[in-house]
Amino acid sequence: MKQALISVSDKSGVADFARALSELGFALLSTGGTAKTLRAAGLEVRDVADVTGFPEMMDGRVKTLHPAIHGGLLARRDTDAHMEALASHQIAPIDLVCVNLYPFEKTVAREDVSDEEAIENIDIGGPSMLRSGAKNFESVTVVVDPNDYDRVLEQLKNTGDATLKLRRELATKVYSHTSNYDRAITNYLTKTSATTSEATQTETAFAPTLNLQLEKAQDLRYGENPHQRGAFYREIQPPSGSLASAKQVSGIALSFVNLFDLDGAWNLVCEFSQPAACIVKHANPCGCAQAETLAEAFSKARDADSISRFGGIIAVNRVLDVATANEIIVKNSMYHAIIAVGYEAEALELLKNRSGWGADLRLLETGSLPDKTAFGQDWKRVSGGVLVQDLDTHELAESDLKVVTQRAPSESELVDLLHAWKCVKHLKSNAIAIAKNGSLVGAGAGQMNRVSSVKLAIEQAAENARGASLASDAFFPFDDGPQAAATAGITAIIQPGGSNRDADSIALCDRENIAMIFAGVRHFKH
Repeated sequence: MKQALISVSDKSGVADFARALSELGFALLSTGGTAKTLRAAGLEVRDVADVTGFPEMMDGRVKTLHPAIHGGLLARRDTDAHMEALASHQIAPIDLVCVNLYPFEKTVAREDVSDEEAIENIDIGGPSMLRSGAKNFESVTVVVDPNDYDRVLEQLKNTGDATLKLRRELATKVYSHTSNYDRAITNYLTKTSATTSEATQTETAFAPTLNLQLEKAQDLRYGENPHQRGAFYREIQPPSGSLASAKQVSGIALSFVNLFDLDGAWNLVCEFSQPAACIVKHANPCGCAQAETLAEAFSKARDADSISRFGGIIAVNRVLDVATANEIIVKNSMYHAIIAVGYEAEALELLKNRSGWGADLRLLETGSLPDKTAFGQDWKRVSGGVLVQDLDTHELAESDLKVVTQRAPSESELVDLLHAWKCVKHLKSNAIAIAKNGSLVGAGAGQMNRVSSVKLAIEQAAENARGASLASDAFFPFDDGPQAAATAGITAIIQPGGSNRDADSIALCDRENIAMIFAGVRHFKH
């Protein structure tokens, strides 16, 4: 008689699966809580302890770690010596093993989890049985995912056994699963270290080994270009309010570039506490504004750059309402995607039914604003490795602002300086942002020298540069940048400071009656 060993933490569907196996002639072997569940369903089950001759001990820590179990899983059916060893020790082969593991990741995701509780949720016997069965996939069917129950049963009913192709696929799934499980444990133990003298946990900066846990969310039509393949992978438990946890509610499939731009737009718009909207094009914001209402914020962002906005990506930090939807679908407009906290029902219909491009418009909702402290680290791929850094979540405090010119900025200038400062953080360096009346009106990004970025931002701002405020993501190495700003009519500047020629820039600003603030922090973004 064939034998199936079943020991699961997630018991969804397991009784029906076991019943079907029993009807197909499998003897059922199980442990602890799973055995109770199966007996409660009216099934005949043999306890693992009856096979091993040892009771479960140490609060269930030791129950399946025994030759009577692993011999039955690992014995090669085509090797006489293996089969003779089974017979000699009266060990019955195990033909199917169904195991899923203690919920370690869910346990440690809780804010109130104790170190003791986390450690107790590290499964030992489960991964051991899975790996043993998976190693011997030529003879053993190993099931780790309840979603695979039906297709395993279908093949067993049709042919009496799972095909070698399916067994190999399931074995591959097992090793991926146990690998991710081990990574989760490693990451937890690396992140938290309990001291012997205190019950507190301390975070370490950067671990000796970086373990990434990502699952494929979807294949993409292609990467940045049609000749490149592409896919989107997300964290196993992405933070709420993040792009990876957002739900697409309308539109065609997302592209590689869509996702990259959506992330940039969402990160920028979430800098603001007031209703805010931004439009991103090719990874840089071409419009970003805040206002009393979301509709006003969007219209200001839209009108900042009438050329670049076409075909852009929109982000708003509120539920998108009807008034804002009407501003989005105006004549001579077209956008590829929108990300928002949510959508009013009527607004959603207006966007979806916009003639020409509404049916294709990709609409994503996050359900909430993000808690950026939950986003962890920033990774950038380089040839043969990964650069890792803390996320740039720095926010200016009033005490950080150092007025270095004879004139301090006015209240309205200060509002625009801080708006420009938030925008410049999300532009590719060398980066310059010009703001006026709570709106980004000019941006210069990605230039090899800073003065060129200043000139590009001024060119985009045009007449709006007069009386506007300017932010620079890093210090001005010379006074040519401030000079170009003064010529265009800029009246206030914020920059990190720290150049050997700061005195030259300060002197120029004093001559031109420009207020300048040093922020003391740099915002490079490559």
